[in-house]
Amino acid sequence: MNYLKTLIAVLLTVLFTACASTQQTTQPQTDTKEQATSAKTQSEHKPPSQLDRLVPNPINNEIPNAYYQAVDNGTRTMSGKPGKNYWTQRANYDMDVELVPEDTLIKGQSVITYYNNSPDTLNELFMELTQNYHKAGVQRNERAEITGGVNLKRLALDGTKLNQLQSRRDPSGYAVDGTIMYLRPSQPMVPGDSVKIEVSWDFKIPQQGASGRMGYSNDNLYFIGYWYPQMRVYDDVIGWMTDPFTGNAEFYHDFANYNVDITVPEQWMVASTGRLTNGKDVLKDNIYQRLTQAHQSDSVMHVVTQDDFGKVTQSGENGTLTWNFKADDVRDFAFSVTKESMWDATRVNVGDRNGDGTDDYTSINAIYRNSAPLWKHGAQFTSDAIGFLSQYTGLSYPWPHMTSVEGGGIIGGGMEYPMMTIIGRYQGRPAQALNGVIAHELAHMWVPMIVSSNERRYAWMDEGTTTFNENQAMSSYYPNGSDFNHNEFQNYLQIAGTDAEGPIMRWSDYQYNGAAYYVASYPKPASLLVSLRNLLGEETFNKAYRTFIDRWKYKHPYPWDLFNTFEDVSGRDLDWFWRSWYYETWTLDQAVGSVMPAKNGQGTTIIIEDHDQAPMPATVEITLSDGSTITRKVPVDRWLKGATQIPITVNGDVTKVVIDPNKNYPDNNRSNNTWKQ
Repeated sequence: MNYLKTLIAVLLTVLFTACASTQQTTQPQTDTKEQATSAKTQSEHKPPSQLDRLVPNPINNEIPNAYYQAVDNGTRTMSGKPGKNYWTQRANYDMDVELVPEDTLIKGQSVITYYNNSPDTLNELFMELTQNYHKAGVQRNERAEITGGVNLKRLALDGTKLNQLQSRRDPSGYAVDGTIMYLRPSQPMVPGDSVKIEVSWDFKIPQQGASGRMGYSNDNLYFIGYWYPQMRVYDDVIGWMTDPFTGNAEFYHDFANYNVDITVPEQWMVASTGRLTNGKDVLKDNIYQRLTQAHQSDSVMHVVTQDDFGKVTQSGENGTLTWNFKADDVRDFAFSVTKESMWDATRVNVGDRNGDGTDDYTSINAIYRNSAPLWKHGAQFTSDAIGFLSQYTGLSYPWPHMTSVEGGGIIGGGMEYPMMTIIGRYQGRPAQALNGVIAHELAHMWVPMIVSSNERRYAWMDEGTTTFNENQAMSSYYPNGSDFNHNEFQNYLQIAGTDAEGPIMRWSDYQYNGAAYYVASYPKPASLLVSLRNLLGEETFNKAYRTFIDRWKYKHPYPWDLFNTFEDVSGRDLDWFWRSWYYETWTLDQAVGSVMPAKNGQGTTIIIEDHDQAPMPATVEITLSDGSTITRKVPVDRWLKGATQIPITVNGDVTKVVIDPNKNYPDNNRSNNTWKQ
């Protein structure tokens, strides 16, 4: 989700809650952990009592036992690769849903086929009823409209109706606790088994639902997300993921196939996750022809204009039409229903998807109302982002379309779903602002929509990576514009080293305040990817970054899979980096301590000091009295051995010294980075 909403919380934060940076640790019982610890304790550090700075110890004791158990089970590896026994659960969703605008109501029926690909016998199943976030008395971290939540009409397993559990002894049934639904089948699911779950439900659509991620606006726009009973994730590390949705940290879902019928009144347009299979049946012939032509064009074309309002769709029986969409290998499903909206479309080259030597294309759509004139650029911005990110990530966009929907009145920033995003009007803002939020939301198509991380616990894995990708896209679009990466440094540094900051690795819903959540999820992890690129070099970084994406596409990576992949590809032990920046709230402050004649009277000695606890290599640019410049480097190992001062001696008189002249790292105090004679 775009960070603008959370940024407001940062700007309004006046009283900061102190954030402890200590981490809970337990002593694992696995050989894997002992081996990893042994491999990383061969250091040159003096005892901490003899040092003037903290030591970034290895992170092995911070990795949960369950992760080491997954390594022992062969589903993960300490190299960052998925193990030979890796598995994920799968599901097929057949859904029939109707939107009733006059009642702001969704009515739905689902048949979910859930497959147990794990080696475990499942005695219970868990589902999510996200709309229960809007039910009275449910746990929430934010204020929300009360709509009554989900009304369950019918629930059955393999054709047998389930009733609510009345006691722990009941052989089968279900129970609902907030946004989580627990199902007890009459027979356990053994490995390789499947079960059919039938659900009928309805709910009143909140105006700004799920904290502004779905809803309706002006009686002519509905955006439906967070809306259907959905299987929770059962993975190889923690088993069932049952953390509730409380309004802030987002979702964690398995991949599935969807076949969805969406019934709406005629003259309302539907855009959705998936491929529209019956376009000829629901669109007027001229509109369908324009759409087909636009999706074969490299230029943006108008599919629906204001002159077409009221003449967009066919006529349907009883005044309604049913649109069918099918989607494969997606982790969620969302759709928009609009009337009196323009529709622009084009296509974009995403590279060779399948290795056949031929470039492939994805259809691009932008749907917007007259009240959002800046959206005339929407289709082009969407096209640019999908094309750039397909190239930058090394992974071609895999799905048939990407659709950006203007959702003013529901959302101010943006929210992502597979193949779909809803974004505010951006009225009165420069075009670059809309371009940036589109790039951000579309970058989410890679993480977490393909690389499916657990957003509810580790929001930084997708929001930080996405913010990084957004900034690379914007740097490409505006090469002579702002330094987007450095601006992100500043967003992080606004609370760095204060009591408002919390460590990145703290679970997202447990950050102590909005400022801590924002910084730990968005600008700090994005800044650290830039720092890691400068540390490793662009070629090595890109190889590691793309390797991580390739290894974990359509899988569920944990933070240590990311860390281990970078170490595996780079061939470097980076525990000091993960410890200093991800597990702690240490900051970087390198300084020019002094510049003086060398003791032997020949040349000049410069003292480089490290004032804070986060160690990083120092690049020192030195200008001599004859106008020439030389560069000296202080490797990070010098700081890791406990030093806080490093002398550099050069021949000749020195007139200027600058640490980190290219601003490669987020130094918390640049006022002491420069010395002039």
